[in-house]
Amino acid sequence: MASILMIIAKRLAIGLLTLLVVTVIIFSALELLPGDIATEKLGQSATPETLAAFREKLGLNDPAPVRYWNWLTGALGGDFGVSLANERPITDLIANRTANTFFLAGYAAAIAVPLAVLFGALAALYRNSFFDRFMSISTLSAISFPEFFVAYILILLFSVQLGWFPSLVSVDSSTPLATRLYQTFLPALTMTLIVMAHIMRMTRAAIINLLALPYVEMAHLKGMRRWRVIAIHTLPNALAPIINVIALNLAYLIVGVVLVEVVFVYPGLGQLLVDSVANRDVTVVQAACLIFAATYILLNLAADILSILTNPRLMHPR
Repeated sequence: MASILMIIAKRLAIGLLTLLVVTVIIFSALELLPGDIATEKLGQSATPETLAAFREKLGLNDPAPVRYWNWLTGALGGDFGVSLANERPITDLIANRTANTFFLAGYAAAIAVPLAVLFGALAALYRNSFFDRFMSISTLSAISFPEFFVAYILILLFSVQLGWFPSLVSVDSSTPLATRLYQTFLPALTMTLIVMAHIMRMTRAAIINLLALPYVEMAHLKGMRRWRVIAIHTLPNALAPIINVIALNLAYLIVGVVLVEVVFVYPGLGQLLVDSVANRDVTVVQAACLIFAATYILLNLAADILSILTNPRLMHPR
């Protein structure tokens, strides 16, 4: 138990250091963007005096290290400041958007993870069969297409031609759960098709690697059915790589949701991030990227810990 706590402490320290580096990279990248919130909000016809007064009001005339330090100290205390575009508190601005993004990612994960593990186990069970080849071709095709292309194909089929689901998502905090699930089905399906392929192929590969081991051969010689061998003997021992790929794809569902939200005009954190970049709203972009980075790091930490718990040999260096 102490060794696991030590590993968690080390990974948390590395994660915090990584998060600090990410904030520096984000701030530096935003500094390289042409223009700023003053020229974006006041327009090209604004006089130099007006631009200078506006920048002074927002603190944009301070040196970049000072602005970064002020933002970092506020973020550590839970205060991300105010939006430069509309002067609203960023915490209030991103609260509902973050909840919407996590809801969409959780919706997609609830569909993708069980189906991917099931199809991966079936593909390993019926290796080299028509089902295995069909799933391999389907998953490779899904991986090859970018998210926005898959989203537009689904919109064409289910919204334009069949008219089953809306092409644009309109939800808020008062939307009932059933309506929210119906409204967000197409974006969730888009993300499901993308991430399910990775999880399914890793599940299949992990199980097939274990099927040649002696204890699995002994289970076959004892007369156990093949599906029982996979379900009882191989799948539990293949959990470590499966958990890793699931955690990485869950992180992708959170971080990679930006394009899907833009296509469906979903009111999530990704859509807010794109709008804020267009408006040069630096403080909102920093807050959104910080949430994405922290989520990615925490999910990777969870994957490491769960992998160790399912395979204690990983605690000991080789």
